[in-house]
Amino acid sequence: MMTEMIVSLIVFAMLLTAFAASLNGFKKFNHIQLLRQHCISAAQATLDSITATGSIIREADSMRLWPDVVIYIEQTEGKNQWKGLKLVTVTAKTVKFRKNTEVRLSRYFSNTVVLENKGMQPSPSREQ
Repeated sequence: MMTEMIVSLIVFAMLLTAFAASLNGFKKFNHIQLLRQHCISAAQATLDSITATGSIIREADSMRLWPDVVIYIEQTEGKNQWKGLKLVTVTAKTVKFRKNTEVRLSRYFSNTVVLENKGMQPSPSREQ
């Protein structure tokens, strides 16, 4: 009877340890997924702002909404069937837990869209 009780307690302790370890892993995974969603949100909002207003989101607003995300914007001329349009590529990056998270979204715009700031470079305080 005593042996059964000791074995049961050891098995229970092993299960609790495995459960605690898995919770920590899930927490880290969820946090990384949240950072990825922040990058997607920042890049999508930047493209939507260009579509709606013809300009990018102000850096102060960007820092307030996504403090850990650095946004880069690149414009190129369309090629082949996209000739006559501009390809705007927004790259949103962040680094947490020694893991780089990067999301790149692109959209074609007519030549009437001219960005006020052709390449939003991050301020030194936001550089990762």
